[in-house]
Amino acid sequence: MLLAVHYLYQRKVKILYSLYLLTIGMKAKLALVMLLLMTFSLLLPLLQAQPQGPWVDEVYFFAEKDYAKVVDMLSKGDMHIYFSDMQVDPTLLQRIKSDPNLAMDYSYGFYTDLTFNPVGPEFPGTGKLNPFSDPKIREAMNWLIDRNHIANEIFGGLARPILLPLFPGFPEYQRIADTMKMLESQYSYDFDKAKTVIFEEMAKLGATYQDGKWYYKGEPVEIIFLIRTEDARKQIGDYVADQLEKLGFTVTRKYGTSRDLSPLWRGSNPADGKWHIYTGGWSNSIIARDQASDFGFFYTPLGAGGPLWSAYKPDPEFYEVCQRLWNSQYSSAEERNSLMSKAAELALKDSVRVWVVQQKSPWLRRKEVDVAVDLSSGYDNYLWPLTLRFVNKTGGAVKAGMREVLVDPWNPIPAGAAGQTNWLYDMVLQYAVRDYAFRYDPQSGLPIPIRVVSAEVYAVKGLPTQSSSSWLKLSFVDKVEVPADAWWGYDVKAGKVVTAGEAGVRYAQVKIVVNYGDVLGKVTYHDGTTMSLADWLVGWPLTFARADNSSPLYDESYVPVFDSWRQVFQGWRIASQSPLVIEYYVNYTLLDAELIVDSFADWPAYPWHMVAIGIRAEEKGLLAFGSDKASAKNVEWMNYIGGPSLEVLSKMLDEAQAEGYIPFKEFLSKYVSADDAKARYSALKSWYQAHGHFWVSNGPFYLDKVDYNAHIAVLSRTKPAAPATSNVLIISVIIVLVIIFVLVLFLVFRRRKREEHKEQGTEVKS
Repeated sequence: MLLAVHYLYQRKVKILYSLYLLTIGMKAKLALVMLLLMTFSLLLPLLQAQPQGPWVDEVYFFAEKDYAKVVDMLSKGDMHIYFSDMQVDPTLLQRIKSDPNLAMDYSYGFYTDLTFNPVGPEFPGTGKLNPFSDPKIREAMNWLIDRNHIANEIFGGLARPILLPLFPGFPEYQRIADTMKMLESQYSYDFDKAKTVIFEEMAKLGATYQDGKWYYKGEPVEIIFLIRTEDARKQIGDYVADQLEKLGFTVTRKYGTSRDLSPLWRGSNPADGKWHIYTGGWSNSIIARDQASDFGFFYTPLGAGGPLWSAYKPDPEFYEVCQRLWNSQYSSAEERNSLMSKAAELALKDSVRVWVVQQKSPWLRRKEVDVAVDLSSGYDNYLWPLTLRFVNKTGGAVKAGMREVLVDPWNPIPAGAAGQTNWLYDMVLQYAVRDYAFRYDPQSGLPIPIRVVSAEVYAVKGLPTQSSSSWLKLSFVDKVEVPADAWWGYDVKAGKVVTAGEAGVRYAQVKIVVNYGDVLGKVTYHDGTTMSLADWLVGWPLTFARADNSSPLYDESYVPVFDSWRQVFQGWRIASQSPLVIEYYVNYTLLDAELIVDSFADWPAYPWHMVAIGIRAEEKGLLAFGSDKASAKNVEWMNYIGGPSLEVLSKMLDEAQAEGYIPFKEFLSKYVSADDAKARYSALKSWYQAHGHFWVSNGPFYLDKVDYNAHIAVLSRTKPAAPATSNVLIISVIIVLVIIFVLVLFLVFRRRKREEHKEQGTEVKS
């Protein structure tokens, strides 16, 4: 694993070379002995440090919100690293800087917003007025808040104002810098302008202003403000609440942690009127090279799913622009920039989110602990599981704190597809316990192939894309033909694949060819089962069943996501099984061809039998993968790691094992037999009995112990199936051999010189 040890290798080579120069003046035999001893003494820690997988044996995650206590625990060694950005005052900052045990890093990808409930003008659940159902009132909130005050007074200068989730100095902002600067001027702080607009719109909504207060149908207009307490969002919330009270609103400040407030802003039906504003916070998990989809994610039903996103009703023009950017429907970089500029303008007119500041976030660890630091997400990056280590040591247990641990349910359906949690506090753990086709460079944001050997992209000439990676070959062609036998869809009722030929699909804009290597029958899941083709295929019928209203798996909140995907995805086929090579055909492009591959190259992180028990539970109406459907059906949001879901899933497992249940049997039984299914379920049952949960994947760590209610998780290093020779070991041996070879040449040279001197000396004497 060269990613984590590259810099160690470079340092030690330099030291060895310096030592070699020092030994030149010594006697040859003594020099040789000393140099060999020095070589092995320096290489020994490196050889010991090079693991087959992660560097450490175990990571113990626990929650701690008190930053002063975090610093104290880190200083004493009761915590090794804190996996949340810190909010520190000058006194605490000075304490950190003066502590010889602590190291501090910075990131720039955390940003805050005001998230509004858009339902109205009256809440159906209460009959009360929601001022923020009016887009003009939401737009006016941009003038109401003084972002410079927040950045300088609340954050002490460790933040800068933002109007949108596009940051100065980052690629997307720079591409439309003229538009952004114009908007920043247009929406700069102006309390009087905000007041004028809000008063005009409130009157249109039927509200009256009396004695400094707004009333609606005889009652004060109440704003229920959900204010996070773990960080500076508490001060932001109080400041905004004060501004609203100056305008005559009655503000009820409801303080709480992410765990307290998530069931309200994310889990409840917005129409119930349980909240109006939430102090949101977001973090880019990688350097954002392409943010074209951000407008669709934050402002439309294309986003994270759940009741709130389902309630978004953007203006048709804005929605069309968002969809075009989401689906990469542009033919040039200039057209893309034009769409981004238009989206920026319309987003501020919509303002279901009002953005506040981008933070310069400190991250803390003890000096004997090292980890990759992402410029955007700090320690919370995709590479942390492969780079977290004790300096000059392999193995050991890391005690890792975080603001929150285990917030919302885990299940194998992505959050963006109306599935599981999308909390960073959950995803940080999942980065370790599942694997990915790609992880991401913490400095550039480009994909690093983890489960991909190589890839090829064939793009129609004229598409705005480029590549800079050695693992990817990019070619431009006149046309891309979709093979007739490529899989285009799935007929849920008939239980069969629909080919591109049957669907009449002939062409695409891009062909992606991904070589995953020889993985079938070789890669092992955490429960001991071995990857098969069925693990790659179970998601295909599931994709269509969840969008088919005749299926018990249908989820209305998933449909916008499916419809958008259907517009761009033209088919796929397996070209080879050994090695596994898959072709994808899409009408989709991004400026970086690497990101096109990353968008479609799949990796079966979850074995089919683990997914199957969830499918069975939802088919029976006992649980639901998505929070929106769970609320609508009044069932539990499916959770594979805790809560009431475990009992239901355990029962589903017993039933599945007894009958050899195969989901989508007409299709998947071609790849799985009943006996194979029973063996798989037996392995999953053994796993459940040993670990108390159903979270089985194939990441570098596995979820060893979890207490969902106590919010504690223990990740243990995945043991390799068989020992493998380390790349670094090979390099180190080569270094030693080269040094020995050079020394031998040096000794031979010296001997010859001595012999020549002796001969010359003899001749003179005679």
